[in-house]
Amino acid sequence: MTGTRARRDAIAVMLLLLLSATPLSAHVQPGQTEGFLTGMRHPVSGLDHVLAMIAVGLWGAQLGAPAIWLLPVTFPMMMAVGGFLALIGVSLPGVEVGIAVSALALGMVVAMEVRPRMTIAAVIVGMFAIFHGYAHGAELPAGQSGVTYSIGFVISTGLLHATGITIGLIHRYRTGARVLRLAGAGIALAGVWFLWSAIR
Repeated sequence: MTGTRARRDAIAVMLLLLLSATPLSAHVQPGQTEGFLTGMRHPVSGLDHVLAMIAVGLWGAQLGAPAIWLLPVTFPMMMAVGGFLALIGVSLPGVEVGIAVSALALGMVVAMEVRPRMTIAAVIVGMFAIFHGYAHGAELPAGQSGVTYSIGFVISTGLLHATGITIGLIHRYRTGARVLRLAGAGIALAGVWFLWSAIR
């Protein structure tokens, strides 16, 4: 038993050494690290993005399984599609309006605790995600890696969704459910301001 454990420990140490050595042997292209870090920062640089993404997590928590994981997975996937469209130069009109409406609409569904069919909820979230992703992709700084930038903003978005879900867990309590509806109303009001700013 001791010999078997020692062999397993030795193999584990070797694997860890090999894995830790991989970045040293890899040739990281200029702009990849910067792209990833910029992508991670971008979703949290605008309150419109932050509130909409937290609202997705809140709504998922309100709806329960499977929405609690389906909506936060749908959003980053479709956001990546929007980012790709921007990176290849496809024109998408009304991006800022779409982002503002997303905060307004997602805040409203949380405030009203709307419970549509799961496919409808996923379509709503996915549609808004395209606008958010496009905005991120269109603002890729010159010289930075589009791939690592996209990975960064998808991960950052997932963390914002996780924040919304964590807050949304108070929904199981009567007072917590009221607090979530009030939070949704606050997000919707912020969405009205974002929309006004986008169209004026």
